[in-house]
Amino acid sequence: MQIKAKPFTKAKFQEYANTLKVIAHPVKLEILHILNEEEPLDVSTLCSKIGAECEISMMSHHLAKMKDNDILISEKRGKQVFYSLKDRKILNIFNHVFI
Repeated sequence: MQIKAKPFTKAKFQEYANTLKVIAHPVKLEILHILNEEEPLDVSTLCSKIGAECEISMMSHHLAKMKDNDILISEKRGKQVFYSLKDRKILNIFNHVFI
């Protein structure tokens, strides 16, 4: 049985490909998973949830990359920056690709 797909434009395919490139890293996928469970979270808290191998500088780089590509949003509270998912639809990738 063939599933009927929505009509897509070349621009939409390019947008989806860019999003997949941005999140195609184990730590970024884990960040999405963590933010699905609890948000907003700051860099230090996210790093502590990932574990001992996490470095704040690398976490900041991953978060900035996802924010720059409209996957995450941020809110500054004093000196801390808290991150949340911009659109929860990004989480559908876990259900459609990984299960």
